Amino acid sequence: MTEREMKPPSDRDLTEKGLPLAPQTGRILLIACGALAREILDLKEANGWSHLDLTCLPAKLHLYPEKITDEVRAAVKKHRDTYDDIFVVYADCGTGGLLEAECKKLGVQMVAGPHCYSFFEGNDRFSKISEDEITTFYLTDFLVRQFDAFIIKPMGLDRHPELRDMYFGNYEKLVYQAQTDDPTLTAKAKTCADRLGLAFERRFTGYGDLARTLKAL
Repeated sequence: MTEREMKPPSDRDLTEKGLPLAPQTGRILLIACGALAREILDLKEANGWSHLDLTCLPAKLHLYPEKITDEVRAAVKKHRDTYDDIFVVYADCGTGGLLEAECKKLGVQMVAGPHCYSFFEGNDRFSKISEDEITTFYLTDFLVRQFDAFIIKPMGLDRHPELRDMYFGNYEKLVYQAQTDDPTLTAKAKTCADRLGLAFERRFTGYGDLARTLKAL
């Protein structure tokens, strides 16, 4: 039974709990953010990457980036004796370089880039366009599905919608980085832009550097 044939993880579970490790079948363990679970599982299934196992930390750690490094360190130490190699599927993700430094100390590699918006776009391309997109707010497939949990509620906009312009007044557009072709998600992303008072752009990125990085493992 493959990971996808098992009960698929819900976005709520990926946010709150992450993805537990299934019985070991591969020789390389991916320790990833819960927000990337579906994408990694899709890539594993599409490419037959049976040598890769996956476990995910709760996606909600992105609301507390100061906790990410400690949680990744604990996960690496927990599993390192069981696998030939471990690869961390986080970018810097607001850790200010601390995660990269810790991964070097632990002797494990990680995804290159400042955040998932960059590696989905492709780090080289993102570095070229980011200066012209300072006023852009980005969403991925996961963040569109979990818009209220990651944007609206943490900012208190469900209770105080009048704060919207204080938070987003300096933004001009919302770019939806689509990993998949899903009209329902595109429509929801447009609604997210409307709720924030921003112009909307859909940009199909696919899996970007995430796919290229995992293919090389």
